[in-house]
Amino acid sequence: MSDYFNGKSVLITGAASGIGKRFAEMISGSKNLTLILWDRNPDTLIENRASLPDDVRIISRGVDVSDRSDVEAAARELDELQVVPDVIVNCAGIVVGKMFHEHTLEDTQNTMQINALGSMWVVQLFLEKMITRGTGHVVNLASASGYIGNPRMSVYAASKWAVIGWSESLRLEMKKLKTGIEVTTVIPSYIKTGMFDGVKPPLMVPLLETDQMVERMIKGISKRKNKIQAPFMVRFVPLIKALLPAGAFDWVAGNVLGVYRSMDSFSGRRQGG
Repeated sequence: MSDYFNGKSVLITGAASGIGKRFAEMISGSKNLTLILWDRNPDTLIENRASLPDDVRIISRGVDVSDRSDVEAAARELDELQVVPDVIVNCAGIVVGKMFHEHTLEDTQNTMQINALGSMWVVQLFLEKMITRGTGHVVNLASASGYIGNPRMSVYAASKWAVIGWSESLRLEMKKLKTGIEVTTVIPSYIKTGMFDGVKPPLMVPLLETDQMVERMIKGISKRKNKIQAPFMVRFVPLIKALLPAGAFDWVAGNVLGVYRSMDSFSGRRQGG
């Protein structure tokens, strides 16, 4: 693995499962590493400790990123420890998997707060300190659904569109102000984390293995890439949408690629990384 994380403090949200858990495990061989693991399932974080090397400094805490006061309290605790993350990896996320009219108001609020606002709050609480230091890296886990609408994913897609727009704008701001802060947006299709159990992957867009995606993330982050898109077909979606009339794109996405049927058999868990 890359030596990019040597000597760094890495904050990971959604660290108890899925991408967040494997990311922590796969960089845990880095030298002088501090892992800051946040998840709203603190008991699972404790159980996962056994999979991490004994010489890694670990600061774990139960944090619900949809609760602003909880995020603020967790950030204050890090301040008391005089720890400012070098890398923030926002992995916390949920998906409901219903038609929009079947969502409860709570479903909609929780999805937007966990997937979008929570990530913003986490970064906002550390960004000025990172700017003062002159270094830092923000990594936001978005989704290919941030490029394309999909039945049973309306609120999830909205949250990921928000993540992509915010991440891109933040990257440009940090560049314009010459802060030294890097921003990487991760844009994958469906990943085998359990979060999307039951989905039928579209044509030419295979389900991604968790380790495969994390390896791509580690490599891309180390190279300071602006975007990490996977699989290969994902990067062409914006271009195809721009070139085709809306009706033609719907026909290709729905009837040829099967995108609009991909969630019909969805059975995944409600929360995950």
